[in-house]
Amino acid sequence: MAGRRFLAFCNQYALYFAWVVSLAAVAGSLYFSEVLGFIPCKLCWFQRIFMYPQAILLGIASYRNDRGIIPYLLPINIVGGSISLYHYAEQKIPGFASLLPCTAGVPCSQDYLNWLGFVTIPLLALIAFLLIAAFLWMGRDRGERWQA
Repeated sequence: MAGRRFLAFCNQYALYFAWVVSLAAVAGSLYFSEVLGFIPCKLCWFQRIFMYPQAILLGIASYRNDRGIIPYLLPINIVGGSISLYHYAEQKIPGFASLLPCTAGVPCSQDYLNWLGFVTIPLLALIAFLLIAAFLWMGRDRGERWQA
């Protein structure tokens, strides 16, 4: 019974939760680059391209309680999360950076942040994309045809 109430609560407020995660990700990326002075690499810019619009779109969708945006945002999170996963692999797997090296600016394999030996900026972005996707999946209308 408590599990059903929790799922109903998550379903009801999923857009808000996803919006808060996107705001935290945008604020974190701006803090790292503008306050701490970390220069974003090429893959960081692609991740930002997929994250930043979500803060605006999820804010509007949350205000209007418009769940119709969910099927459009899920693929954006899958692509953004895939870029984050690739970027994280490039940082953590030796020799992986030579497959598709960054040709200009900061090398994508550079670790600005390395908490506990494995938490890097691309991992934080991946977690944000996964959380947003999970909240959107929980928040979808149960009667929609695109439901798996």
